[in-house]
Amino acid sequence: MTPTHITHYHLADRRPFLNLSDLADDALQQVLDELNARRSADAGYQRFFGRRYMQLRRLTEARMHELFVAAGGRPERQSPHYFVLGSSEWFRRLAADTRAISLALNALPADQLSFTYPDSFTAMGFGPQFGLPHVARPYHGQVFRLEALEEVVAQYGLPADEPDAGHADYHLKPFEKYIEVQLWSDAPIASLLQQVDTLARVQV
Repeated sequence: MTPTHITHYHLADRRPFLNLSDLADDALQQVLDELNARRSADAGYQRFFGRRYMQLRRLTEARMHELFVAAGGRPERQSPHYFVLGSSEWFRRLAADTRAISLALNALPADQLSFTYPDSFTAMGFGPQFGLPHVARPYHGQVFRLEALEEVVAQYGLPADEPDAGHADYHLKPFEKYIEVQLWSDAPIASLLQQVDTLARVQV
């Protein structure tokens, strides 16, 4: 059965929907250094950000944006907010202190939603330019509108959300773990972030 909700994962000590692509270069490098230092110091944190990660990410996001517009989408952002379709135990376990926010798909504007099968890095296929493996699939190279979700899942099924032992070298392996959903607007999450910020002020 096709899930009817999407989930955004974030670190417990960081605000949800923080986006590396929104940062200026100097702030971006500081955050990447902090995250990589965390990976070295904390065995429960497995996210990997290589030296050329942002170059690959920007290529991927630019291509997604182009394809989404061509498909009739109306993005309000250059880079999206990221979710998984349904939930993903594999993604949740990338960090021991992961938190999750779930939203109903039918509560979000369809012209601001897209999805890739599986995650966008794999689907857009720029990995080989960076020495990363890629096994081409018929659903790669596409950014789908939300109305295609049932058809795509009926044809290809849902990716196997299988755990890896410690997520060892996950970025160096062919990757088909979840369907990624992109939200190209800040508006649908504005009130949610306001609640998060209010709660944070109360707890200080």
